[in-house]
Amino acid sequence: MSSKNVIVIGGGLAGLAAGVALAESGWRVKLFELRPYLGGRATSYVLPSGEHVDNCQHVTLGCCTNLDDFYRRVGSANKVKFFDRLFFLDPQGRSGAMQAGILPAPFHMTGSFATFAPLSLGDKLSIARAMMRILFTAGKPKEVATPAGISMLDWLKSQKQTSRAIERFWHVVLVSALDEELDHTDARFGIDVFWKAFLSNRTGYRMGVPAVPLAELYDGCRIAIEQKGGEVTLRAPARGIRVENGAIAAVRFDNSREESADAYVFALPHTTLASLLPPEIQSANPSLASLDKIKVSPITGVHFWFDRPVTSEPFITLLDTNVQWVFNKTALYQPVVSFRGPGLPEESAFSSGEHKTAQNQSDGQYLQLVISASYDLLKKSREEIIELCLKEIRQALPAAREAQLVKATVIKEASATFSPEPGVDRFRPAQSTKTPRLFLAGDWTATGWPATMEGAVRSGYLAAEAVLRSAGAPAQFLQPDLAPTGLSKLFS
Repeated sequence: MSSKNVIVIGGGLAGLAAGVALAESGWRVKLFELRPYLGGRATSYVLPSGEHVDNCQHVTLGCCTNLDDFYRRVGSANKVKFFDRLFFLDPQGRSGAMQAGILPAPFHMTGSFATFAPLSLGDKLSIARAMMRILFTAGKPKEVATPAGISMLDWLKSQKQTSRAIERFWHVVLVSALDEELDHTDARFGIDVFWKAFLSNRTGYRMGVPAVPLAELYDGCRIAIEQKGGEVTLRAPARGIRVENGAIAAVRFDNSREESADAYVFALPHTTLASLLPPEIQSANPSLASLDKIKVSPITGVHFWFDRPVTSEPFITLLDTNVQWVFNKTALYQPVVSFRGPGLPEESAFSSGEHKTAQNQSDGQYLQLVISASYDLLKKSREEIIELCLKEIRQALPAAREAQLVKATVIKEASATFSPEPGVDRFRPAQSTKTPRLFLAGDWTATGWPATMEGAVRSGYLAAEAVLRSAGAPAQFLQPDLAPTGLSKLFS
């Protein structure tokens, strides 16, 4: 029996996850990507001077089970470094670290939380009260379970959080995780972050940071598809869709080229998809009528190259500043050593100095700064943003005051993620549609997660499952969440 063909439009994480899963299931995958590289918004490129830069730093957490599964499938798991310690620093020079101690979940971080200098005792008590509410309801308090939702800020106020606790704890974690301000974030998403990452399991909070430029995480995706007889075509924007008898008959590309398949997975941003779908498909799918109600949020990445090292930390969370995260890319790009069984450690293939960013900065340091929900920066010039961020870095890191900024660049992503506004789940469509052979993928589809790399991979897996169900050959790719451990099992 000949294998079936599927066309995947979009080479971001959602499209790649769907393509890899379907290729493993025996389908011949043809993946088309508009850009000259894979990865979508979570990728990197090379500057004219030769440095590799990520369009914005992306990280994973221990609770991101599907992203972890995806990296393993495509051979990228050893290209991510995991850290057990999260380091925070305020403008007054007070620092704090969050990491698991000897106690079982959900009390594994009690020791580091108790000694967290940037928060007062009153702040900590208010946070503990809200955390207990999340724990006792296993992350699903009934007061937030309404279709219209309530904002995370309103929920925190209902839990009598101090203003400093909101700004220096809840805001710091959630704006970075969800790319939106607390008053525009559905409380269900914010609460879910703390249940899955900090309360239910001892390892859910561990942060994984790519140790290579983001684009290199996806080398294995092309290989996984092509080894199964598929194709990956870059610089190939979809220009239109031909519909016959209510079903997709072909996708149009440049030069009047058309491609047909047994199934089509559109893994595009929701704003792009809405303009591509013909009227007959939109009218046949009421679930797609509200795509314009899903708003977008910006992220700004700022890249600094100093003439000398200014920090020894791999990454820092800054408090009370525009800059939220500082990633020490020089350190992160150093060799990763993986241990395989009882033998000697094996050095990863990418650790041999092949990145100019790491290789040529031995006497200096390359930092990447991240500002999520960066609405205020969209209208600022590159020079203004650099000046603002440099001032904050020199305030936070004394060694940076004497260092010379060799060069800098700014990357604005005005539509980096969809906004997790209260009630947004009402507008997120499923991966299956009412149009035969048409399937959707993207973190903005109904995944149960906000706009994260985990959400994107979940959508791709769900789309692949939907394709296979429609063909009468069901399979499961979606991975379960991390199971609660320790005393947290009593509340799940």
